[in-house]
Amino acid sequence: MKKLLLLCGALLAFSASVASAEGINFAFNDCGLNGLANKTFACNSNVGTNLLVGSFIAPAGSTAITGEEIVIDLQSASAALPAWWTFKNTGTCRQTAFTTNADFSGGPFSCADYWAGQAAGGFSAFNPNIVPGQLNRARILMVYAVPPALAGPVDETLEYYAFKLSFSNAKTVGTGACAGCVDPVCIVLNEIKLTQPVGVGNYRIQNPADGNFATWQGGVIGSGGCPAATPARNATWGSVKSLYR
Repeated sequence: MKKLLLLCGALLAFSASVASAEGINFAFNDCGLNGLANKTFACNSNVGTNLLVGSFIAPAGSTAITGEEIVIDLQSASAALPAWWTFKNTGTCRQTAFTTNADFSGGPFSCADYWAGQAAGGFSAFNPNIVPGQLNRARILMVYAVPPALAGPVDETLEYYAFKLSFSNAKTVGTGACAGCVDPVCIVLNEIKLTQPVGVGNYRIQNPADGNFATWQGGVIGSGGCPAATPARNATWGSVKSLYR
């Protein structure tokens, strides 16, 4: 299986986006410059799904990438994060409207796919209280991993798919609708940490390559546009990693 994983990566290298520097990208529909920076929706239907794609360009020197830990920040233009953007936690308006995976075996195919459909994991937390007093902000944590037997290096000259974050248009209109679909929102990919076996060393990638944020309905927050993300803390992952070992 390890040979299969490495072979898939080698074959994809011929068609995947060639990268020039370490960093992370975030866009709608596809990786980096292959995707869209903004998504607009008339908020007039409960049908349809919106796809966000995270990707990374790793630093040189990896030997055995076993997983990834992902931090995403949300901030709305409204005073409080709209109900339409709340999920996962019990009692939230769109509890099951957001899904995530790291399976790119069915496309898109613009970037390289290290995980080859073998990564397991998902959402670990949705935290609406990352900054005291700022009710319009929230943080999403995700983690994915492969068995150590499948771990291998990544090529620092390629851009790799990291994850897909999908959210449906459910509960936008009609009975039980959740308010706030029309509100502009900034969605910032704060960090991807690539993990390796204990003692080998991990890689925390926080710099944008081409662009580490995407916007919904324009996403403008004041005159400065999208805000800077709140730096992620190592302590966030203390209890998360143990779930997928």
